[in-house]
Amino acid sequence: QVQLAESGGGSVQAGDSLTLSCAATGSTVRYTMAWFRQAPGKERIFVGGISWDGNGPNYADSLSGRFEISRDNNKETLVLQMNNLKPEDTDVYYCAGRPGRKPSQQTYDYQYWGQGTQVTDAS
Repeated sequence: QVQLAESGGGSVQAGDSLTLSCAATGSTVRYTMAWFRQAPGKERIFVGGISWDGNGPNYADSLSGRFEISRDNNKETLVLQMNNLKPEDTDVYYCAGRPGRKPSQQTYDYQYWGQGTQVTDAS
């Protein structure tokens, strides 16, 4: 059984950078991992995903290259580096995992989810 736990959320201002982490228990080495975000009352949407071997991370088009995903399979950790944050980035961020190689942008394709970490607007 895989369990995911996000950390690193906090209060940010426009232009800040923030790093989120997702620690996995249970082996996720062969899992595709992804980050999603969700605003109050809205659907959970795809931020980016990375295949089990770390190749070809892909991102939501709206991010304009501000976010970067990486993973360390030895440490069973997924990281989301967020730069030049905007007020609209203040959501709850979730990590997700699924067996297989190719990331999906659909929430229903992921079997495992963390509880989320909140990024809030400090202004």
